[in-house]
Amino acid sequence: MESLDKISSVDKILDLLSTVGYVDATGSDAPPSQKIAAGLSWIIAALNPNSNIIHDENNTHYIEESLKLIECPHPLQQTHIQNCDADALFPVIQWFASRLKSTQEQCVSEVLRDEETIEEEDEVKTTLINKLDELNQRKTNVVEQLDELRARINKEGVDSAVQKFYPFIMSMKNLERKENSFLFNRDSKHSELQAEISELERKIANDYDSKSLTDELHHSFRESLERVDLMKKEHAARLRDVVAVRRQIDDLPCQSEIVQYEHRLSELYAQIQGKHRQTRKYYSTYNALLEIKELMLKETSLLNSIISQFQEAFNSADGRIKIVHSMEGIVKGSQQKLEKVQLGFQEEERICNDLKDRYAAAIGEQKRCYSLMKAFQEKCSKEKLRGQSSR
Repeated sequence: MESLDKISSVDKILDLLSTVGYVDATGSDAPPSQKIAAGLSWIIAALNPNSNIIHDENNTHYIEESLKLIECPHPLQQTHIQNCDADALFPVIQWFASRLKSTQEQCVSEVLRDEETIEEEDEVKTTLINKLDELNQRKTNVVEQLDELRARINKEGVDSAVQKFYPFIMSMKNLERKENSFLFNRDSKHSELQAEISELERKIANDYDSKSLTDELHHSFRESLERVDLMKKEHAARLRDVVAVRRQIDDLPCQSEIVQYEHRLSELYAQIQGKHRQTRKYYSTYNALLEIKELMLKETSLLNSIISQFQEAFNSADGRIKIVHSMEGIVKGSQQKLEKVQLGFQEEERICNDLKDRYAAAIGEQKRCYSLMKAFQEKCSKEKLRGQSSR
């Protein structure tokens, strides 16, 4: 009866080992003690991957040492494993099962946490990539706007004025640097003079030789006067240079003056164009009236000639033939004149149509430029608001 209880307890232990994942607990023909030792070795290896236990029946001594290392609360000796002592083995294996389960759950949670961390990193990477793309797009837009501004500056001829103005600005900055250097040197000289004055006061206080002291004072005074005169000359020369540069800068028109000049020139150009159109109209009217006058004079002369010669020419056959030929020549000349006038009229009509087409194209281009300017202004406003919000 006691042997049957022992076999039943061993089977429970093997079933428990099989439950925690050791498949050889029930599928092997090895002795129970060897299965239990191998199962314990497998569990210890699962709980402590750094363990050096060998999975066979001869490693019970190392199992006992490993249990102490992993702080098992239940004592287990080598003889318990060899004799399949269920009372000693069962609580150890139960503790192993719970410990292994918690370890597996911890591993699963760590894996899930790692997956969440990876997903968060992917989201952060995606966000950073989107922001980088947005920054690149903004950079591209700014570069395009700068190119447009450069093209506009070159087109309006402002670049040449800026290039003329730039050397004066650089010269002004150079003079300012020289002035700052002069002020610094002046302060250092002032400090040196203060030191000399202090030294002289010290000598006077110590009853220094009056004659040598007087000579030193006169010598120092002369040197100081010479330095002052030299500095005054240098300062005056620099002031003249500064005034000359400022006059040159003042001679250049500022932005408001350029705008005023542009408005005045536009008004003057409009007046000149109006006067030119009016003058052309007057000249055209004069030429047309002059041509009408010439034609009327020719017509009057022709009619007078016909009236004066008609009666005499009609009395003879030769006269009638001559007058008929003369009339045919007159009709032919009138026809040629009419064709010439019609050709001129067609040419003027063609020019008028071309001007109408050019005017329509100019109106379309003006509308397109206006729409582009409006879109550019809206885009600039959006970029400005976006920059303010990002700050």
